[in-house]
Amino acid sequence: MLDKQTLRAVADELLEAQRTRTPVPRLTSRYPDMTIDDSYAVQNLWRERMIASGRSLAGHKIGLTSKAMQAATGITEPDYGVILDDMVLENGCTLEWDRYTHPRIEVELAFVLGKPLSGPNCTLFDVLDATDYVVPALEILDSRIEMEGRTIVDTIADNAAMGAMVVGGNPVRPADVDLRWVSALLYRNQGIEETGVAAGVLNHPAAGVYWLANKLAVHGTSLEAGEIILAGSFTRPMWVYKGDTVFADYGPLGTITCRFE
Repeated sequence: MLDKQTLRAVADELLEAQRTRTPVPRLTSRYPDMTIDDSYAVQNLWRERMIASGRSLAGHKIGLTSKAMQAATGITEPDYGVILDDMVLENGCTLEWDRYTHPRIEVELAFVLGKPLSGPNCTLFDVLDATDYVVPALEILDSRIEMEGRTIVDTIADNAAMGAMVVGGNPVRPADVDLRWVSALLYRNQGIEETGVAAGVLNHPAAGVYWLANKLAVHGTSLEAGEIILAGSFTRPMWVYKGDTVFADYGPLGTITCRFE
């Protein structure tokens, strides 16, 4: 494991990369002994710095939960990061493309909790019971670390590549729809790019949420009422460029759109 001074130096380096929008060289190429625990320690230091600057915790994201995402990244286990208050954007928003590094879009469902969730024995049924509503969401991936050759150790330290999220469409109660069969069509500039079904996320989008609750329990923390949990993408990430308009159609659950300028 890395010593505390090195962990702080890595967290500061990622903060600077975020400020300058210049990715740093891959961490695992420079610290080959870096572990997953080291990566979460870096992520926690980054989070502390963000909250100290006046931002607040809005929820958590879960990444790399589907075969589509694992195939796209070459990483075969989930990870998680934090969602800060200013990362949650409204449907129809316009984003500054230059604010992000290598921005990409993913199609997801967001679970908004009405009750707290804790492990270590959290189940899918606990998640459904604790969820106030589920709503369509687009995740905007950002990368503060060079992408080629990244491992899960790199992605975790990079807050699981969380940039922002756009929430829209029609909120639904978990009991009112078969969440496994929620589907989406993803368009860029009127051309369809990706399609997917939510069962692609661990066979049920709520599965990632109980995975996260059990994972956090190891560190003595839990998910709180009111938090937004991005459950994981069921499409491959779609590259976006300056001037692009993004449109996602979730059928009965409505649509989301945003534009990059």
